[in-house]
Amino acid sequence: MNMQQNLNNLILKKKIFIKTFGCQMNEYDSNRIFDSVKKIGYQKSEKLEEADCYLLNTCHIRDKAKEKVYSEIGRVKKSFRNKKKPLVIIAGCVAQAENQEMLKREPYIDLVIGPQAYHKINETILDHIEKRKKIEQTDFDAVSKFKYFSKIKNESGKVSSFLTIQEGCDKFCHFCVVPYTRGPEYSRPFNQIIEEANYLSDNGAKEIILLGQNVNAYNYNSKRLSDLILETEKIKDIKRIRYTTSHPKDMTDDLIEVYKVSKKLMPLVHLPVQSGSDRILKLMNRKHKIDRYLKVYDELKKINQSIEFSSDFIIGYPGETEEDFKSTVDLIKKVNFINSYSFIFSPRPGTKAEGLDLIDKKISMKRLEFIQNLLSENQTQMNKKLENRTIDVLVENLTEDKSKAFGRTEYMTSVIFNGKREHIGKIVKVKITNSNRTTLFGELLSNPDQKVA
Repeated sequence: MNMQQNLNNLILKKKIFIKTFGCQMNEYDSNRIFDSVKKIGYQKSEKLEEADCYLLNTCHIRDKAKEKVYSEIGRVKKSFRNKKKPLVIIAGCVAQAENQEMLKREPYIDLVIGPQAYHKINETILDHIEKRKKIEQTDFDAVSKFKYFSKIKNESGKVSSFLTIQEGCDKFCHFCVVPYTRGPEYSRPFNQIIEEANYLSDNGAKEIILLGQNVNAYNYNSKRLSDLILETEKIKDIKRIRYTTSHPKDMTDDLIEVYKVSKKLMPLVHLPVQSGSDRILKLMNRKHKIDRYLKVYDELKKINQSIEFSSDFIIGYPGETEEDFKSTVDLIKKVNFINSYSFIFSPRPGTKAEGLDLIDKKISMKRLEFIQNLLSENQTQMNKKLENRTIDVLVENLTEDKSKAFGRTEYMTSVIFNGKREHIGKIVKVKITNSNRTTLFGELLSNPDQKVA
């Protein structure tokens, strides 16, 4: 028996607890990390206190991301105060940004692994067990990473499954850390993605959400996102296709044209604009203008009036005047965004905007409250319009108490209704009886096996 087998036996039947902060890509990564560590004997635990290994997959986008990690480690310490310490791994974008500093600051952390080094996680764990030393893996190597994971089946098993097609960013917006934590833009091989999509379908997926930091910048041997959508559409049991997150600069003509021919691409376009002011967009280094954004909006609306837009907004960016803010308000009123996210600007370490003078917090908070109320009203009104109407719902699961079914509309809005376990994975007809800002409530009307147009 060799050293590798001996080490594997030490891990066999041990449990790993994975906690994920942040974006959909982190959720995808956490699932793939587990697919990998299963190969060396780990089983997933839903309870932290039962874990032999604790892995925190971190996000560096939001405010105080680093401090949230150390706060979380404090909770883990408390849970294991009278127990054997678990192997503690910090993964994700904070791990990439802080690397060695994390190991120095918090002795409780054993391993630090960046997003482009997940293909090394098994060997890193085994190396730690053998040598009992702290290890940091933060090299940028997307090619090796995806080549490694292409050989390991994606065992997501979810009705709606994430599928990363592109990572990294070359845009260098002045507020954003992604180019520093995820590296340069990298597009996965086309056939590798389609193989994974087929496997996800075989494993029960009915909806594929194509992911990337700049998902519509996907470009592999002249194959674009539009080609991926049309190829994925050929998979019989995939009923819905989505993609996120896009950049306005990369909303190319071929991608817009796909909305004319695709039967499975959903009519919700998540297209972050960040501000309605060209002056602020220039300060942000966003590389797009509002007239271009509105041109995309108009072209898609001409193709299909039912298409809706969601977005991201940064409020109170350094230098934002009342006039700039009014431009954002005007854009929201024109486009009538739904399902959108808005945040006050907070500087990220290492970015161009880190040292800029901040706007008075009271002013930023007042503006944010106004924007959030406006966006909330848009969503509330759209949901209200659906009351007493019958809509298609893809059923994803049962509610926590198992008394109802949970699914989503074409616009990603949550729906709770009187469905059963047998409806999971089906598209059913639901008559909406009530709603609030975030959720629709209804009654099942359809035969789950009926063909939906």
